[in-house]
Parts: sequence; C-alpha cells; structure tokens
Amino acid sequence: MKIVYVLESLGYKGGAERIVSEKMNYLAEKDGYDISVVTCYQNPKHSPNVYKLSDKVRQVHLGIEAYRQYKYGYPKRLWVKWQYHRTLCRQLDKAIASLQPDIMIGMGYSLADVVCRVKTKAAIVIEGHEARPFTHSGLLFSNISWLSKTYYRLSRNSYLHTIEKRANVVVALTEADAKEWHQARRVAVIPDFSSMTVSRLSNVKNQKAIAAGRLEWSKGFDRLIQIWTLVSKRHPEWQLDIYGEGVLENELKHNIEQSGLQNVTLHPFTSNISQCYAESSLCLLTSYFEGFSLVLLEALRHGVPGVTFNCPYGPSEVIDDNRCGYVIDNHQIQQFADKVCYLIEHPEVRKAFSEAAVIKGATYDKTVIMSQWEDLFASLTNEKTPEA
Repeated sequence: MKIVYVLESLGYKGGAERIVSEKMNYLAEKDGYDISVVTCYQNPKHSPNVYKLSDKVRQVHLGIEAYRQYKYGYPKRLWVKWQYHRTLCRQLDKAIASLQPDIMIGMGYSLADVVCRVKTKAAIVIEGHEARPFTHSGLLFSNISWLSKTYYRLSRNSYLHTIEKRANVVVALTEADAKEWHQARRVAVIPDFSSMTVSRLSNVKNQKAIAAGRLEWSKGFDRLIQIWTLVSKRHPEWQLDIYGEGVLENELKHNIEQSGLQNVTLHPFTSNISQCYAESSLCLLTSYFEGFSLVLLEALRHGVPGVTFNCPYGPSEVIDDNRCGYVIDNHQIQQFADKVCYLIEHPEVRKAFSEAAVIKGATYDKTVIMSQWEDLFASLTNEKTPEA
C-alpha cells in the first residue's frame, strides 16, 4: 500500500509534525507499507528535519520559497502569494502523479484545501490536529497582523467546505470534535498517542504539581496563577513547576511576581520531561481550548493524576472525572483550586487516581492507536475516490 503525507515542512518543531513523523516511521518499518512525504516549503539545506525519519521513508522536497512573499507590502504581496500558490498546486500535482499513492494524507491546519484538489485517484485523508472551530481560524497563531486575521476570516468557509466536500475521510482527535465535522463525507476518531519513554512512575508523594505547554494565551497560564494563589494560601509547602517557552514568558513572570508566589518556578522546555512528570504528584491544565492535550496523556502514563478545565475539545476525554483526575466546569477558578487542595489533603485518593491513570494512559499506546490507522487505511482502499 502506497501512502503519501503532504506537509508544509519537517524543518521546525511542532506537535503535529512530531506525531506525523512517528506515524510514518512506524508504518515504514512494517511490511506492506510504502511511505513517502512531500514537504512543500522546506529547504533541506537551510532547514533539515527536526525529527528523525526512517531510511525507509521517501522524502520529496518541493522547495517552494513562499516566505519570499513577505518581502513585499500589500497589495503586491497578495499577487505574489497567489503566484506561489499556483506553483504549489502544479508541483504537488506533478509529485503525486509520480508517486501514485493509494492514500494521500494532509493536515487540517495547513494546505488541506490544496491537498483535497490534487488530481489523483488516491483516497484523501485530512488529519485534524486542532478542533474544527479553530481550523484555519487564525486563533492558534500569535502576533499576526489584522490583514492576516482578515484573510483567515474570509477564506475559512471555503477552506472547510473544500475539506468536507472532497476528502474521503476527516480524522478527528476526539468524539466532541468529530461532531463538529458533521458535514464531512466521513469522519473517524483516532486520538494521538504518546511514545515518550517513561523513566519511572510517580509515587505521588512529592509535594509538587506540574504544568506544561507553550506560553501563549490559549494555554491559560493566567488562570493557573489565579488558581495556584488560592491553593498556596492553604498549602504553601507545595511547589508548582511550569515548563514552557513562548511570547508570554515575561508577562507570566510578572504575573507570578505580582501575585507574591514564592513556590512557582518557570522552566524552559526540557528533553528530560519524563523525569519531571515522575517527580510530580499532580498535573494541572488550565487551557482555554485544546485539540487533544498530550500533556495530560503524558502525565497519565507516568501515573500522575490530572486536574483540568472542561475546555473544548479534548481534556474531558483524556481524564476520566473522579477516577484518574478531575474535570472542572470551565472558568470555575475556585472549584478548580478546591479540587487541587482536596487531592493534596487526601494522599489515598491521589494514589488511587494514580493507579487508574496508568491504566487509562495505556489505552493510548502507539500500537493501539496505529492499529486504528491501519484499519482505516484498509477500509479506504475499497472506497471510491472523491470527484474532481
């Protein structure tokens, strides 16, 4: 079976790019799969792959220098952008015609409309790595201009309509998001997996809580500081470790300082995050929205109970409320703080939640999730391709 993935680039760090790289490696190492990836904007000389690919994965670089459009001001930039778009469509058509895949996979957050319009007999799969309400919305990008926001707003309906009309199947990460894609031809739910090597399980005895993620508005670290201020009044002996980097780093540091918190430490991203989970007893997620939440999944795999807001669209499906953590009504700061304090004050509950967390985390093992992908691929080979 020939499968081709289409991405912007594998030359920069991103959760979706990491997961997709691992999927390709897994499939390439199994008999019966011929795996290729077409990167549209990556120049391997200047931007080598961040995540290692198997030698069995064929990589095709189109090398389109679309970034050059930003040398120009408006309205010329729009003309140049359109020219690069035409080049992309022609070269991608040519590459796919050469590879002759049975299945072609694009990412929902980028180029999905282009992938859906490729002239091919392959079945088309679009992976949604963020929920539909945030797909091509501009909400997930920080510091973009008002013109870019206008572009996303005006083009979004066409972008989503193209996916829903032409893709053989849209793959959502959660059941909640799958309902949002009700106009798609077919929707499947396949969550992400975590292949992180677990250094050791937490004994949930350390007086530490952990939070992790990009330091951006969507992750709700402003809410986390409000919550921890309430928790600290009752349990000043507990430590909160935040791991992340991003545009709001200075603002978060200022917020921590203004709150007078002495038991909060902000750390940069670390390659040894497994050890950090193992040394923690609680994982806190205060995002305004999520696509899935690998942070919670990684915590569960280390036996760390989670406390999360019931934000759209993923945490409530990762955390089984009152079994391996708590799912709090969105925006209920005091309720969140109270549940954290309850777990601090009841070590026997933490221990029971920890044991349940390991069991829940195992349901997201790579082999379990990839078997779902293989079942989907097998079913698609018998489907009729979308009309051009």
